[in-house]
Amino acid sequence: MSSDNKEKGENTRFAELEAKAVEEATATADESFTPSPSLLNASSPEALLQQVDGPSLKGYEAKESVYVGKSVPVAVRSKLQFPIHVTAPGSIVEYTVESKGYDIGFSIIAEREEGITVVKESERIDAHLAPIKGKFLVGSVPCRLKFTFDNEYSWMREKLISYRLSITPPSAEVLLAGRRRRAKACRKATEEDLQSAQQRLEAASSQKISIESEIAKLEKVLIEKKKSLEVVAKEESWLKTRVNLRVNQQELLDQR
Repeated sequence: MSSDNKEKGENTRFAELEAKAVEEATATADESFTPSPSLLNASSPEALLQQVDGPSLKGYEAKESVYVGKSVPVAVRSKLQFPIHVTAPGSIVEYTVESKGYDIGFSIIAEREEGITVVKESERIDAHLAPIKGKFLVGSVPCRLKFTFDNEYSWMREKLISYRLSITPPSAEVLLAGRRRRAKACRKATEEDLQSAQQRLEAASSQKISIESEIAKLEKVLIEKKKSLEVVAKEESWLKTRVNLRVNQQELLDQR
């Protein structure tokens, strides 16, 4: 076997292993899918279904999106950020970063409603010596990726960076399989929430009946108290008149 054929075979095996790893990672992400609190609390079921479904399969194309920057300046004591929105679960993100002459701080985070995931810790990279490359999977969407180039540590030098960011969404077949896995995982989450809500509903209904019974008793007591108040008020009025009469009589008698 020639060296070219051997290299080609190794590249093919590597591509197959990588594809298998991506498939397994995508399946794991789908199977662990958990709807966010806002989706569970939404009044309409459509919001939850939209996140489970992902992009519409009607006219869907797994078209790569590419973002390129050439010799972009990062000023002294500053940062440069590139936010990119990912809407298709199972998308593959690849990046290549280069800097001219000097190193640069670099980090990647993924922002979702449920929180922030650190994809790549912030660190100074020697992208001026060789291109820095990376690849990762976005399993849960919607997601905003934030690529940050950090030059805050530099007091003297502006940095020039070049980058290539690509997002490759999954095929329609992979997307459909992921939709089914997410639906199954979401079904389990909604079933657990349903059981919890039913238990809370039973407790709330029982408490409501108890409170309504107490209110009814208090209302009866209030009615009786009002009747007693009317009797006491009449007696009070009569006694005030009587007291005033007797005081007046005594004053008149003293004048005799």
